[in-house]
Amino acid sequence: VKVELVLNMVMSFRVSDLQMLLGFVGRSKSGLKHELVTRALQLVQFDCSPEVFKKIKELYETRYAKKSSEAAQPQPQQHRSPEALSIHSAYERGSSVARTSLSTPNIDYPALYGKYLNGLGRLPPKVVKPEVRLVKLPFYTTLDELLKPTELVPQNNEKLQESPCIFALTPRQVELIRNSRYFSPGVSFLCRICYTDTSAPQEDQYPPNIAVKVNHSYCSVPGYYPSNKPGVEPKRPCRPINLTHLMYLSAATNRITVTWGNYGKSYSVGLYLVRQMTSAELLQRLKTIGIKHPELCKALVKEKLRLDPDSEIATTGVRVSLICPLVKMRLSVPCRAETCAHLQCFDAVFYLQMNEKKPTWMCPVCDKPAPYDQLIIDGLLSKILTECEDADEIEYLVDGSWCPIRAEKERSCSPQCPILVLGSSDVNGLLPTPNGNGENGKATADVVDLTLDSSSSEEEEEEDEEEDDDDDGPQPKRRCSYEKGLVSAC
Repeated sequence: VKVELVLNMVMSFRVSDLQMLLGFVGRSKSGLKHELVTRALQLVQFDCSPEVFKKIKELYETRYAKKSSEAAQPQPQQHRSPEALSIHSAYERGSSVARTSLSTPNIDYPALYGKYLNGLGRLPPKVVKPEVRLVKLPFYTTLDELLKPTELVPQNNEKLQESPCIFALTPRQVELIRNSRYFSPGVSFLCRICYTDTSAPQEDQYPPNIAVKVNHSYCSVPGYYPSNKPGVEPKRPCRPINLTHLMYLSAATNRITVTWGNYGKSYSVGLYLVRQMTSAELLQRLKTIGIKHPELCKALVKEKLRLDPDSEIATTGVRVSLICPLVKMRLSVPCRAETCAHLQCFDAVFYLQMNEKKPTWMCPVCDKPAPYDQLIIDGLLSKILTECEDADEIEYLVDGSWCPIRAEKERSCSPQCPILVLGSSDVNGLLPTPNGNGENGKATADVVDLTLDSSSSEEEEEEDEEEDDDDDGPQPKRRCSYEKGLVSAC
């Protein structure tokens, strides 16, 4: 009851009272009112010494005395109002009536206290402020939000700060985590940290000198990737931190302490109970809700190839490969992002598997963001893949139709011109036999390679004749030349 009463006193303080209280214990007095309230409530929860309680009581009585004197001024008899008397007497008796009388109409202080007791302190409903939002993670489905993104407030001017949070899991949450141990992946308890920026959903971002302690053990945080380039600082993959294995899965309270470096930037932390998804589950969900009708895809092709009156170049078609740019294999589930300007697709199966291991969500075709919620399956290209099995590329035409583009067969290394078999008495052109004799004991016919150019052959003959006349010259190796009267078939 004493703690509840002190919390309600603090919640009724003005900014000047809060600053005096925080200055009394040597903590930072700068910031907005809700930040001062958060620090004061943390002070009551964790460091409420008798001196601090005496100071809170003194500030409250001083504020109440001013308020009662102001309310008594219009009255001629200079007496307090009955309501003020009842509040003051109730406070002196330590009754719960003081808690009800001090509350403003729109604030439920017992419920608010319960949140702060569990370390889930939030702003009073009366204070309107945009909340920090974190980007959705495709491989995690949020079951419970134990702590919305809450700013890490420095308590002093030191560079290394600590922000504690105390809470207890509900029996349902404990049961979910215990039952999921028999499945992989299962239910996990995640801590996510990001910049305190309300303009757009924020990516996970760690502050300097980050360390997360769960109860009595430190949790592992991803390290830095070394950089081989000179002058480039190593990067750290900022991902959610899994705290499940260090949690007390019972009615006991859990204490999480985030240690961080205070170097000017503001960070927020959130705690979530999530169910982890696999790439196969995401693929099945995409096939259920992400298929784009073939007619819509055909209309998109026509739109891409529509004649632009301002352009001097007319596009009559566009080629699309049926090979996935990720793994150089034939597409099975053609996929692309709706935000992409190209018609080329990649394979959804391999794209999801790669992002499951290392989430980047970048299009392999145009190298632009391709998040999961923007992915679509091309219904037209899926239909083409079933109809065109003997081609690796197609071409879309202006009217939305398509035609396969088959690769030309590689030219053979064998001679293009035929090999003629010549013989003086063999009119049928019998081929020579391995033993050197033709059929019926005839002499072996001469085989002439007609792939050689006739002009080059004649030049060689002339050179050979000149060399024969020169007895002193060396005798080079001679190629097989054909007899007089024969011409090339090329």
